[in-house]
Amino acid sequence: MRAFTEQYSENVKTFDGIFHVEENFDLIKKTLKIGSDELVLYYIDGFVKDTVMQKLMMHFISLKSLEPDKKLFSLKDTREVAKAFMECNVPYVESDLTSDVDSAVQMVMSGAVLMLGTRFGDNGIIIDARTYPARSTGEPEGDKVMRGARDGFVETLIFNTALIRRRIRNPSLTMSYITVGRDSRTDIVVCYMSDRADMKYVDELKEKIKNIKTDSLTLGHESLAECLIRKRWYNPFPKIRYTERPDSAAAQLLEGSVLVLIDNSPEVMVLPTSIFDFMQETNDFYFPPLTGTYIRIVRHIVFWLALFMIPIWYYAATHTDVVPEWLAFVVPQERGRLPLIAQILLAEFIIDGLRMASLNTPNMLSNSLSVVGGLILGDFAVDIGWLIPEVILYMAFVAIANFTQRSYELGYAFKFMRILLLIITAIFGGWGLLAGSVIIIILIATNETVNGKRSYLYPLIPFNWKALKSLFVRIKKRDISK
Repeated sequence: MRAFTEQYSENVKTFDGIFHVEENFDLIKKTLKIGSDELVLYYIDGFVKDTVMQKLMMHFISLKSLEPDKKLFSLKDTREVAKAFMECNVPYVESDLTSDVDSAVQMVMSGAVLMLGTRFGDNGIIIDARTYPARSTGEPEGDKVMRGARDGFVETLIFNTALIRRRIRNPSLTMSYITVGRDSRTDIVVCYMSDRADMKYVDELKEKIKNIKTDSLTLGHESLAECLIRKRWYNPFPKIRYTERPDSAAAQLLEGSVLVLIDNSPEVMVLPTSIFDFMQETNDFYFPPLTGTYIRIVRHIVFWLALFMIPIWYYAATHTDVVPEWLAFVVPQERGRLPLIAQILLAEFIIDGLRMASLNTPNMLSNSLSVVGGLILGDFAVDIGWLIPEVILYMAFVAIANFTQRSYELGYAFKFMRILLLIITAIFGGWGLLAGSVIIIILIATNETVNGKRSYLYPLIPFNWKALKSLFVRIKKRDISK
């Protein structure tokens, strides 16, 4: 900890050197004459509210001295002078005293204003008049609903905490602030309901975040996740669930979950996480229980079919003796010029190529890409014998099924597992299909997350019937007074 000195000129010299005010055009040093005294303000242009700063400066230059009325205050030392000046002559809701140089520097770099005065001695006044450039809290593109709220998290942390507080007006809602990163000094908030969350888990999570040693969290939530969890490259299943919706985040808090909000990231971490949590969507809760239950069951069936349908179909197509007569139509009559396994893998790669191309395609050309891609990869691929119609049909179903849930990580995890299962089945036949399924279950069960004592397969392991039923059945909201 570096402390301020008693000499005003030395403090000014120190901060001039730290902030490089001569080189930085956007870091402003403003000197004001107050009678025989002097004030210096340090702030970053673009991070402060111009109207607020203008009014504050006009107020300061109207004063005759930095020293308050001695009849009203017992001024024993310079700290008392600084405190009295802050209370009487800083007409702003957020202000505080500091004598720590590092703390003052961090506040200025975060957007606050540092004020030094000739009578303040080894004290400075922090005025939190910051405002960040921010986009509208519009509905997230990747997490839309047919009914319900249309707001979403943004890159500004204070906006995100306000969106949650707007929905939960309970004093037990706690926002615990932590700073991570030697250079970035990234603001992180651990959010939880103190009367519903597992406080032992909350304390462990906060301790883990505080102990992170890194230069910066340049990639926001992903950088934090990589610091929290020891990655296992061979296990692609997602370690943490994210949401961009304040209504979904508020619902998770009321169920006892913990949220981690990161400045500059519009996504919020939801902890702890199990694989079944990814099967729940906000849309389920904006429809009546019967409709919500139907949608949820369809989502489970379709998504798990996306994992196992292609390998099972390939096994049936290459082992026609195990196919019953009533299912004979699934066996392709034509095999194409490429082996069937090569056709399926080629289709997998082509779909990913089109997906990546669509991300980089301007909106005005996106429809053209879809039409051209469909023509080339559909009719032409069949005509020249690269792919058979059955491969296109099943792979189209799989591509669409991946969008039944919004986690790209889980979608790619299932893709990798599907390819693994397909290759093992092609090599070892039926035993390979069985062994591959066992490997997938093991990878899911042993996935390392930030779950504390909770399993990634909860509520299946450990078994909790009530929680398991709620994953498939949309339970009606009840009036607690009845």
